[in-house]
Amino acid sequence: MNELKFEELNLSNELLKAISGMGFEQMTPIQSKAIPEIILGKDIIGHASTGTGKTAAFALPAIEKIDEGQQAVQILVLCPTRELAIQVSSEINKFLKYKKNIFALPVYGGQPIERQFYGLRKGAQIVVGTPGRTLDHIKRGTLKLGKVKMVVLDEADEMLDMGFRPDLHQILKGTPNNRQTTLFSATMSREVLNLTKQFQKNPKLIKVLSEEISSKMIKQSYFDVEPSRKTRLLSQLLTEHNPRLSIVFCNTKRKVDAVCDDLRSHGFYSAALHGDIRQNKRDTIMNKFRNEKVNVLVATDVAARGIDVSNVEIVFNYGIPRETESYVHRIGRTGRAGKTGKAISLVSRTEFGKFRDIMRFTKTDIERKSINNLFDPEFVSRDKINHDEFVQVKKTSTASSNNKNKNEKQRSLFSKINSRVKKVRKDDLSKYLHMMNELVDDDTSLENLSAALLKMVIEGEGKSKMSSQRRFRY
Repeated sequence: MNELKFEELNLSNELLKAISGMGFEQMTPIQSKAIPEIILGKDIIGHASTGTGKTAAFALPAIEKIDEGQQAVQILVLCPTRELAIQVSSEINKFLKYKKNIFALPVYGGQPIERQFYGLRKGAQIVVGTPGRTLDHIKRGTLKLGKVKMVVLDEADEMLDMGFRPDLHQILKGTPNNRQTTLFSATMSREVLNLTKQFQKNPKLIKVLSEEISSKMIKQSYFDVEPSRKTRLLSQLLTEHNPRLSIVFCNTKRKVDAVCDDLRSHGFYSAALHGDIRQNKRDTIMNKFRNEKVNVLVATDVAARGIDVSNVEIVFNYGIPRETESYVHRIGRTGRAGKTGKAISLVSRTEFGKFRDIMRFTKTDIERKSINNLFDPEFVSRDKINHDEFVQVKKTSTASSNNKNKNEKQRSLFSKINSRVKKVRKDDLSKYLHMMNELVDDDTSLENLSAALLKMVIEGEGKSKMSSQRRFRY
């Protein structure tokens, strides 16, 4: 489908003037497909990743449905996090620049509720809220939903993952039956589909695949590098490219703190952002990042969907994400608002399988860069691993395999493990899976961790059959 221009839609002059002032001309794929359907009053399911222009896709037609003479909530937008609620509300108010009688109000936890009381009494026609705080206002009687014409569920999968399903059900049941419901989600889980069946009327699925949005404005590349040399390579790349703003994504909170400290020791103005940092401190960090007092943000995926900073020039994947779609969320932090950006991944040999999956998922042939082109001669890429070392590794692996086949006790142990994995319920393993995720990072792969645990079990089996049995109790 060809991308449309905003002038081709039947939008008011005030909206077109605001859009032009923001520098937008052509619509993104999700906007081209969704806006005409929403204008017609249809319920839609937008299957699209972050960074695709979803806010404009639902905000522009929603604004056109508002009765300016009525000071009551007519559009309700629900978001999973306070960061996203603030971001979406801010974006909508930019579109409302020339519509003086309409405004959007964000409602979320962490802000004094009295301030939100004032905005609701003043007559906000658009409320953008997190489910918990929105439900709080409904129970207090400060938010009335009787005049709501449209409900938008933004990042629906995230809201369900965060446990907001009961809140969403209670909120949606309090809205008029004839409302229009639009839902946007990066993934289509069973829970999301159940939500659409219960609260939407013959919704139209609009799907924008990741490959449509991930490579157009973003130049992607990767380096082969051993885990112990990643931080040094990252420092060199930051020095060489000298980006105005950049984000470094790591897979664990521990690695975020370590990388941030290392970068600071090398003279970079860096800050860490992850789930263990208090909300007020996170707000301070983001303000410094937006104002370029901090120019390297080191973050976990908790930040991938909540950062809306248009001047991010490079995204670094210090660790390759475990979920392929997370890669698209990460690199979507650059190449925004019509600007170009770069995404550079640092890939160790244990991560290359995951990275290959990402290339298949995005249908993108990501360019491999040679470390030899950088000024540090100590780095060695994977294709130049010492041949004798490789042969020795292969011999060791073969010998280990032969020993396993010869050792009846070990075969029995593997059988026990396999049997228990098949019998145990997934819920019973959730605590241990969480512990594994905490242990796995860029220096400790899942394969090495599993091997270490297996070594501990086998050695324990040799010492005491009883101790081995205790180890297998879940």
